[in-house]
Amino acid sequence: MVDDSNLTPALGELNEEKVLHLVLLLKEKGAVPLDIITQLQAGMEIVGRKFEEQELYLSELIYSAKIFKKAIDILGDLVKPEEAAHYGTIVIGTAHEDIHDIGKDLVVNLMSCNGFEVYDLGVDVPAATFIEAIKTYKTQFLGISCLLTTIFQNMHATIEEIDKAGLRQDGMKILIGGAPVDERVRKFVGADYYCESAQSAVDLCKRLIGGNK
Repeated sequence: MVDDSNLTPALGELNEEKVLHLVLLLKEKGAVPLDIITQLQAGMEIVGRKFEEQELYLSELIYSAKIFKKAIDILGDLVKPEEAAHYGTIVIGTAHEDIHDIGKDLVVNLMSCNGFEVYDLGVDVPAATFIEAIKTYKTQFLGISCLLTTIFQNMHATIEEIDKAGLRQDGMKILIGGAPVDERVRKFVGADYYCESAQSAVDLCKRLIGGNK
């Protein structure tokens, strides 16, 4: 009998060979795909926390996401879209006139691997593009990233336009993040939350959406 309890620590240890082997065995044994995904997501949580605690490098975090995606590919057609993304939806982009994407990409990777449907708008995203995406995807969360302190006014203007469009009336929450972002910046730009790291963004959204779905 295949022990799926080994899957989570295997991913947490970045053991690609073991992860893929276990996923294949579990698939052949007829394990429920969502159960396998849940184990993989738990492994990604371990990786995220290790990265936060500086036990892993950025390259290793990126590598873990690649292992996760390879594992999901093994499950193939057994995974329905609503199972792979069962927590919620987030639209994310780097603020207008800021072209930095490393932090944003980390959030995109971790969100995707932790059961969120992610729509990445890229960098230098104007307010109109955020607004169009919010309307199109009916998102529960909007993430705006920045690395430049000179962009705070742009973030404020973007969120002001979103509010004018009435797009927070249905409970959508706006999260901001980036190296210079703190509670004072959150208040200035009008966001609901700020996140100190990619993993904290994942944890916050899970908590807000209700956690165990």
